Amino acid sequence: MKQRCQWLNLKNDLYIQYHDREWGRPIHNDLEHFEYITLEGAQAGLSWETVLNKRERYKQVFKGFDPQKVAKFGPKQVEKLMLDPGIIRNRLKIESTISNAKAFIKIQQEFGSFDNYIWSFVNGRPIINCFKNSADYPTKTQLSDKISKELKKRGFRFVGSTIMYAYMQAAGICQDHSEQCFLGGKRIRSL
Repeated sequence: MKQRCQWLNLKNDLYIQYHDREWGRPIHNDLEHFEYITLEGAQAGLSWETVLNKRERYKQVFKGFDPQKVAKFGPKQVEKLMLDPGIIRNRLKIESTISNAKAFIKIQQEFGSFDNYIWSFVNGRPIINCFKNSADYPTKTQLSDKISKELKKRGFRFVGSTIMYAYMQAAGICQDHSEQCFLGGKRIRSL
């Protein structure tokens, strides 16, 4: 049996697939970056498992996480989303997804892509950690503090340092699989 990170809920197949196929693998696709930022922001105050179980509906209602399309959402779409039980019905989180899409597009215009922008914080190379147990994982770092501040200056919301560290882990900017995990250390490879 494969050893996995201790934090993983082994009773949820969706969670296991996410851990094994996505979490910690470097992404370089702007739609995926926007998806992860959106989902990590939606998760604030909730479990990641809750968000993961609603992920497919999020993908549908937020137009495949295309920031160009989401940026055009107005009050009518917000009201419709507030009635959708398939997502987290928090007005501030829904509205932040729309304003984040607008800020995301500005970064794309300035840097050529969001990917260029976000990976510049680590000179294009993931930070590889190798924690021994769950207690070793930080909830935020100086780098997540810096990224959070920069994104907030650019108009993003729901991008606090803890949310940004979770995003960095998900997007492979930090590869935080534990030492005993079959994906730990340098064993993980970019897709």
